[in-house]
Amino acid sequence: MGDVLLRPILEAAGTDITHWFNPKTRDLQTCVDPLTGCPRYYTPQGRVLHVPPLLPRSDWANDFGVPWWKDVKYEVGILSAKTRLVRVINTLTSQEHVLEVCAEESLWEILRRYLPNNAHAGSYTWKHAGAVLDMERTLEQNGLADDDEELWHLGLDPSLHAPGLLLHFNDDLTEL
Repeated sequence: MGDVLLRPILEAAGTDITHWFNPKTRDLQTCVDPLTGCPRYYTPQGRVLHVPPLLPRSDWANDFGVPWWKDVKYEVGILSAKTRLVRVINTLTSQEHVLEVCAEESLWEILRRYLPNNAHAGSYTWKHAGAVLDMERTLEQNGLADDDEELWHLGLDPSLHAPGLLLHFNDDLTEL
């Protein structure tokens, strides 16, 4: 597998490693070393590339510049604070599609991801509970509260209670 410092990274390939990082500092998690009493990086999966050894060593070079976890060239995407399910219901055809969307996404962004299901989605008025939705705003900003926590507390599966976004055809055949 090559360098032993790459092993934890390679073993985690394709999985979520956000738990390795402090959400506030965006640096690797830290702990107090019981041997030295000094703060150190917490790497229970094993020491990784660019993490200093526990004790001083003359053969460890720290001339690599930015550690890999702070280097933007290794960023794959932006982590959403929360995802949720929505049901997109075409009232003209009664077709329903369930999408997993990010809390930060505007309705326009949700519409763009829905386009493979309906190329004319821009020709529809998007509504919820009878109200026209503002496409510039998020679901939460449009009054669709995220009830997942409450549903879990009640013993209900949130995936079975996703809010419905109703699409009403406008008859203009707009294409995006």
